[in-house]
Amino acid sequence: MSRFVDRVVIHVAAGSGGNGCASVHREKFKPLGGPDGGNGGNGGNVVLVVDSNVHTLLDFHFRPHADAASGKQGQGANRDGATGEDLELKVPDGTVVLDENGEIIVDLVGHGTRFVAAQGGRGGLGNAALSSKARRAPGFALLGEPGETRDLVLELRSVADAGLLGFPSAGKSSLISVLSSAKPKIADYPFTTLVPNLGVVTAGESVYTIADVPGLIPGASQGKGLGLDFLRHIERCSVLVHVIDCATYEADRDPISDIDALEEELARYTPALGGDLADRPRLVVLNKIDVPEARELAEFVRPDIEARGLPVFAVSTASREGLRELSFALAKIIEDDRASKPAPESTRVVLRPTAVDDAGFTVVADPEDEEGFIVRGERPERWVRQTDFNNTEAVGYLGDRLARLGVEEALAKAGARPGCPVTIGGVTFDWEPSTPAGVAIMMHGRGSDPRLEQNERVSADERKAAKIARRTRPEDE
Repeated sequence: MSRFVDRVVIHVAAGSGGNGCASVHREKFKPLGGPDGGNGGNGGNVVLVVDSNVHTLLDFHFRPHADAASGKQGQGANRDGATGEDLELKVPDGTVVLDENGEIIVDLVGHGTRFVAAQGGRGGLGNAALSSKARRAPGFALLGEPGETRDLVLELRSVADAGLLGFPSAGKSSLISVLSSAKPKIADYPFTTLVPNLGVVTAGESVYTIADVPGLIPGASQGKGLGLDFLRHIERCSVLVHVIDCATYEADRDPISDIDALEEELARYTPALGGDLADRPRLVVLNKIDVPEARELAEFVRPDIEARGLPVFAVSTASREGLRELSFALAKIIEDDRASKPAPESTRVVLRPTAVDDAGFTVVADPEDEEGFIVRGERPERWVRQTDFNNTEAVGYLGDRLARLGVEEALAKAGARPGCPVTIGGVTFDWEPSTPAGVAIMMHGRGSDPRLEQNERVSADERKAAKIARRTRPEDE
């Protein structure tokens, strides 16, 4: 049995970038032919793609986790790693993507619309790409960045021009079945319709879609019945149609009270896509006039409804009376609404240049440590993630990059002292001002940095001196 799912939570993870390779070219008579380590491949993205052949989010209900492929590691002989393939997830037209806090990220409308839900990590550079005049044969390579991971909420809001609203068993499913080629479930008991049904209606030269929303009851906007889960499907409708059952046997109901109850629920519902349902055009359909008592009731209440400024159509899905007039009236309202909306503009690229005084990072005091500081910024945090801290030369290269960016100067202005903890991208260092960036570090072994070795020797000498001082300190009197 098929199921309709219009709201799911998915967990997407983009692929991680491959690590760069640290390699030196070697061949006969050329023992040190220079660095030839290739770059790592970029990780694959997770992309949501609108597909007009998909009508439900059921696949994500059973498979909520989606992982893209990671990039491959670079190799010697200047061979770059393979790029991870993007993972494309097909979603229905009208899917809205929300973050964990319920904020709308993007509204996906139109076949082929794409949205990168999770960005793949960059591949690390190999030592061939890192070589320079100051560092001719780097003994390290950069690590690949981890892929982005996100938890997203997908909600389907049907793309329909007209929405049919009414109490259970008002005849909405029968109406959409005779206006279009849709074949919804029809039965003589309440809540027969458990999922929205879409149909395509042709009226002259106009073609539009119509949605049959499950029956509403008083309190639907507050979570009663099925209405709250499906009111979202009328948010895009150009016109709302109140389908009123004039042949109901319930003594406490009449067409006027049904319309008032439906209007109250619409007024209480706040569309997530913005706008106000009170501004949408309305039509009232007095249904089941093939029953003599229903026809008399329809003629009796018609003047009161028209006095409210609502167009009224008395119809019968059994005899098909009044359906042609209704379909053309809906077509006129929908065509007028389409004409009033601005034509879609061609895609434009918006350039937002970085401000002249934007350093690309900020230095703030650590709230958990009186002497500590936190450096925030896209580039320094990315550089930290790409650094192999088991390689002192790679750590020295990171220090040079941070110094060139101005991080050390900013720390000094902020009051940082040698030895104070500095956190960048979740990694905490004991800050020691290094030599000026760009100074050539020559005559040292690959994979090492004499500046760090010197700091280690100084720290070791300080510990040794402190230990001797404790031994030679006179006994307390």
